[in-house]
Amino acid sequence: MMMKKILIVTLLISAYTGKAQENRSITTAVPFLNIAADARAAGMGDMGVATSADAYSLQWNAAKFAFAEQKMGFGISYTPYLENIVTDVALLNASFYNKLDDRSAFAFGLRYFGLGEVELRQTIDEEGTTVKPNEFVLEGAYSLKLSTQFSMGIGGRFISSNLKFPLDPSVDSKAATAFAVDISGFYRSPEIAYDNFDGRWRAGFNISNLGSKISYDNNGQENFLPGNLKFGAGFDFILDQDNVLSLTTEFNKLLVPTPQDFNEDGQIDSQDNERYQQISFLEGAFNSFTDAPDGFGEEIKEVTWALGAEYSFQNAFMLRTGYFNENELKGARKFFSLGAGFKFKATQVDLSYLFSTSKIKNPLENTLRFSLTFNLGEELLND
Repeated sequence: MMMKKILIVTLLISAYTGKAQENRSITTAVPFLNIAADARAAGMGDMGVATSADAYSLQWNAAKFAFAEQKMGFGISYTPYLENIVTDVALLNASFYNKLDDRSAFAFGLRYFGLGEVELRQTIDEEGTTVKPNEFVLEGAYSLKLSTQFSMGIGGRFISSNLKFPLDPSVDSKAATAFAVDISGFYRSPEIAYDNFDGRWRAGFNISNLGSKISYDNNGQENFLPGNLKFGAGFDFILDQDNVLSLTTEFNKLLVPTPQDFNEDGQIDSQDNERYQQISFLEGAFNSFTDAPDGFGEEIKEVTWALGAEYSFQNAFMLRTGYFNENELKGARKFFSLGAGFKFKATQVDLSYLFSTSKIKNPLENTLRFSLTFNLGEELLND
C-alpha cells in the first residue's frame, strides 16, 4: 500500500506533540486540538487562558465570554499546516458567542483539520483510490459570572477522527469518535489607579478535553485524548485612554499518563504499551501528576510555559509577541511568535508568524496565520 503524503503528515504531527518514545514524551490522539486555531493567541506564544475575551475564547477559556465587551462576536480563522512541504493541509476554525445578559453568555464553534488528498494503492501499477482524511470537533459552552470579578464556564465537544481507510471494501471503516468536557474559570479585577498609570489583573484556568479514549476499530488500541490543565495570569498597564500594554504568562500540563517501563526490562515495549492502554482516562488524568518515573523533577519537565505581550493603540491597532517553551525531553517545542491586529469599525483582522528556536522543526514554522473577527451588537461595559 502506498500512501501519498500521509507518512510525512504523520511524522511531523508526531514531532509537534512529542519527540521520541525513549524520552517518555507524551503523545495522544487528535493532537490538532492543541494547535492554536486563531492568530491572536498564536501571536502571543499560543496562549489564551488568561488574556482578555474575544470570539476565539472557546478553545482557551470559555469563562471569559461573560466578560466580553461586545454583545456578540463571530470569528473565522485559517492556519496552513506543513506549508513548506504540502499545500492542502490546514486547520479551519469558526466560533460564535452571544451574551445573554451582563452575567452570562453561550458560544459554539467548529474546528476542522483537513489532511488533503491521500492516494491508496497496493502496487505501483494499481489504480489508486483517493481519500480525504480529516478530523473535526463540534463544541459549545456556557459561562456565568459568579461575582463582578469572577466567572466560570462549562463546555462540551464532539470529536471525530476519520483517518482509517482499509483497502478491502468488505471491511467496515468509520470515523473514530469521542466526547469531552471543559471546566474553566476567569478572574478580572477592577481598574486600579497606580501612581503613573491604571492597571487591571487577570487570571484564568481551563481543564479541557476530559473525555473517553478514542479507538479506530472495535478491538484496536485505545488512545488518550489530549486532556489539559492550563492556568495563567496577566496584567494590563493602562497608560492612558489610547495606550494599553498587556503582559501574560501561561502554564500547561497534559492530563495524560507518562509512558513507562512497567516490567523494568530497560525499554518500553509492546507489553508496557498494552498495560499503558489499560489505564482509564480518569485514572490517567489523576496519575499524570505523580507517575513520572524520575519523580517530581520529570513532572516539572512535562509543564510547558509561555510569555506573551500585546500592545493596543486606541483599540484599533495591536502589536503582539510571545515565547513558548517545552522541555527537550518532552517534545522540544520552542519558538518565538509575532502578531498584529487591525480593527476597523466592527471588523478585526489578526495575523501571526512563528520562528522556531528548537532543533526539531516546527510544522508551523514560517507560516502566516490569519483570523477575521466580526464584533456584533452594542458595546458593553464591564465593571
